Amino acid sequence: MSQSTLAISLFFHLVATVVWIGGLVILTVLVWPETRRILAENPGVYSLLTRLRKRFLPLSNLSLVVLVVTGLFQMTADPNYEGVLEFTNEWSRAILLKHIAVGGMVICGVALQFWVAPALERASLLAERRKSDPQEWERLHRLEVRLTWVNTTLGILVLAFTAWATAI
Repeated sequence: MSQSTLAISLFFHLVATVVWIGGLVILTVLVWPETRRILAENPGVYSLLTRLRKRFLPLSNLSLVVLVVTGLFQMTADPNYEGVLEFTNEWSRAILLKHIAVGGMVICGVALQFWVAPALERASLLAERRKSDPQEWERLHRLEVRLTWVNTTLGILVLAFTAWATAI
């Protein structure tokens, strides 16, 4: 792979990382703690979080695609790469751990996107019509926050494993 192609791949890989993991960190460190207090006083504010989530999801999904494509290019161009399912050196073990963490992030993201978020939206609509159990909404909201924290933690692990592999 030429240096310019690798540089372009690295650029897009870094931008996608910033969008995906940076978005998660901002959500967990800044948004959730502040909205927790406001939600206790005004549950209607949750609609703002729903709108933020709907804006972030396409960006995070696109970032994941970019990360996979550019990551494959970069991995095969690395001199430490010895082939598929070859974990004979420290670099390949660090990359394996990174990919396991990314897989965990994907699982959390799928659960949030296709299970928790739709259930929360349903519960919110029912709550507006006074036809739901407020404890169900609260349970789903806690699950959303927990899964987002797990996702963020895995994202930080991805960065740590990347640093480990890069240092080799």
